[in-house]
Amino acid sequence: MPTDIMVALISLAGSGVGAFVGIIASAKLTNYRLEQLEKKVDKHNTVIERTFKLEEVQAVMQEQLKVANHRIADIEERGA
Repeated sequence: MPTDIMVALISLAGSGVGAFVGIIASAKLTNYRLEQLEKKVDKHNTVIERTFKLEEVQAVMQEQLKVANHRIADIEERGA
């Protein structure tokens, strides 16, 4: 087998291995970045959920405060 052909085959094999390793490294980096983004999204979603619950509680408390103010006003009117 001529030397030129052997060098070409070795270069081809080296290029193939290099490309394969590059693809694997890129896939690992992409997966890592996706995992980090998923963690951020999970944190964001929990904040949104907690905020929604707090807003619900606040609405209930405001309604209770209105009822209490009406009761106080009624008591004051009866006493006056």
